[in-house]
Amino acid sequence: MASVTLVLPPADLGPRARWGSQKSPTRREARYFRVFSRVVADRVALAVLLIGTAALYLWNLSASGWANSFYSAAAQAGASNWTAMLFGSSDAANAITVDKTPASLWTMDISVRIFGLNPWSVLVPQALEGVAAVALLYAAVRRVSGPGAALLAGSIMALTPVAALMFRFNNPDALLVLMLVAGAYCTQRACEKDSSRWWLVAAGVAVGFGFLAKMLQAFLVTPGFVAAYLLAGNRPLGRRLADAACLVGAMIIAAGWYLVLVEMWPSDARPYIGGSQHDSIVELALGYNGLGRLTGNETGGLGNMNFDVGWGRLFGHSMGTEIAWLLPAAVICLGAIVLLTRRAPRTDPTRAAAVIWGGWLLVTAAVFSFMNGIVHPYYTVALAPAIGACVGIGATLLWQNRSSLPCATALAGTVVITSVLACVLLARTEGWLPWLSAAIAVGGLGAAVLLLVSGRLNATVAGAAACLAIAVALAAPAAYSVATAATPHRGALPSAGPARAGSMPLGAGGLLSAPTPGPTLSAMLATDADDYTWAAAAMGSNNAAGYQLGSGAPVMAIGGFNGTDPAPTLDEFKRYVADKRIHYFIRGQLMVGQWGGHGTSGSREAADIADWVETRFTPTTVDKVVIYDLTQPVKNT
Repeated sequence: MASVTLVLPPADLGPRARWGSQKSPTRREARYFRVFSRVVADRVALAVLLIGTAALYLWNLSASGWANSFYSAAAQAGASNWTAMLFGSSDAANAITVDKTPASLWTMDISVRIFGLNPWSVLVPQALEGVAAVALLYAAVRRVSGPGAALLAGSIMALTPVAALMFRFNNPDALLVLMLVAGAYCTQRACEKDSSRWWLVAAGVAVGFGFLAKMLQAFLVTPGFVAAYLLAGNRPLGRRLADAACLVGAMIIAAGWYLVLVEMWPSDARPYIGGSQHDSIVELALGYNGLGRLTGNETGGLGNMNFDVGWGRLFGHSMGTEIAWLLPAAVICLGAIVLLTRRAPRTDPTRAAAVIWGGWLLVTAAVFSFMNGIVHPYYTVALAPAIGACVGIGATLLWQNRSSLPCATALAGTVVITSVLACVLLARTEGWLPWLSAAIAVGGLGAAVLLLVSGRLNATVAGAAACLAIAVALAAPAAYSVATAATPHRGALPSAGPARAGSMPLGAGGLLSAPTPGPTLSAMLATDADDYTWAAAAMGSNNAAGYQLGSGAPVMAIGGFNGTDPAPTLDEFKRYVADKRIHYFIRGQLMVGQWGGHGTSGSREAADIADWVETRFTPTTVDKVVIYDLTQPVKNT
């Protein structure tokens, strides 16, 4: 564990302790001054890192409007109804939940309750979670490799384009990443000498709460955490096994209590569990959001449309510019840590950290590369902390051993590979900053040459070479992250980088983005809304979210996110109409044909409801949207 303790000069040194006086300082005083200066410099660097991260993630945050309206509407519902908050309902009348466990919504709900409903109050929790994750990553890396490595690791994470995207967006990934970094930090503390078992319990709780944000994805870090403690824990093997069991047990309890709560709650007193076919959160966790993501067998999903399965996926056109910039560097640095610590004691903290972060990186990368179900490029934000930690720790270890030719060669090779990859990825955005690739190529070559002979250079020149190498490695992802922050992102499938021509209009409606209703339609939905349980019902959660956010009144999402959940059934919908609980019906547009389309599955109840309404009620066009007044007499057929 690397740490610095500030020791102030004792009082009996008298006037000579006044640094800056005309008297020459003693050797002891000079040492105190160096320690003090180093501590101040480290704290200033940390402050700059966190302030810069906050600026990147918070700047012009509201430009994205409701961002993912699917979750914004749920935050609106949860902020006005406690049952909706507890279950993550899409509307305040509790028709159906979002297709995730609701922990990420809870932070947004609280923010909206405090500051009112607006884009800023919805999005700022994710930005602050990003800053906190960078701070925790810094703290974890600092404990094993010092402040320089920690600063590099934190900078890499903060400047990863997909991180700049998702910490400015209201998907569950922001809270998931924060909880996983917290779990890694606690596991690392548990591996230290004289540590408490409670650090492992805390790690399990953090991962379990990550499950409540994004279900089984949170558990991908567990093999690395358990392996690190079993390898490097400062206790006998039997005690380590028992302690590891505590980690797993705490994780199961922290995740499982909510599943038990929902399953035990009377189904008629809570919303339908979106994303499931049988109103079961266990089915949602293990099926649609669980094993189905691996196999592609997701009942109610949109079918397996993945054609890039394999290791190349992380470098492909969809994921490459999100995460791949420093991925090879992380793998090289991880290998360097393993080789350079191979003769270290079993409890070596650097090797333990390599198992924690390397296990996280390799397991998560493998799953993302080979999963056959629904996978989106922004999922890769979960790799950003592990990449940052591996590069920060590994590059620092190589630098400390740069007098060795293999280590110097590894440093130089890492810079060359990173520079070439940056040029390849930058070329995918045609016409954007063409000079940057040239600068990286030239700078990368120069830095590689200097690093190759860095062991023979004086400290000043060697330090300059290291700074050049870091600048070259971070230049492209940093530019891409700034472009990401400067570009508004809306809909369910945001992507990092500068705005691209031909992208979907921000106000378009459909399966993966929400419509923006006109003022006449919004006013119509809001009028007399208190007389009905739902002001309207719309096909699919995103369509319903747009009309709900526009009117401020509850809108039922028929069929859930994909329109394939059996909620409500046709008979239930008929009963709601007969009881005058729904005012209007809005079919809207869907981007994918769920019923009979490519590879789709799930319930046809939503399609049957739409057909029933269209054959019995008269359509009216308002603000170019076709609606049906369900309280009017049935038309003659």
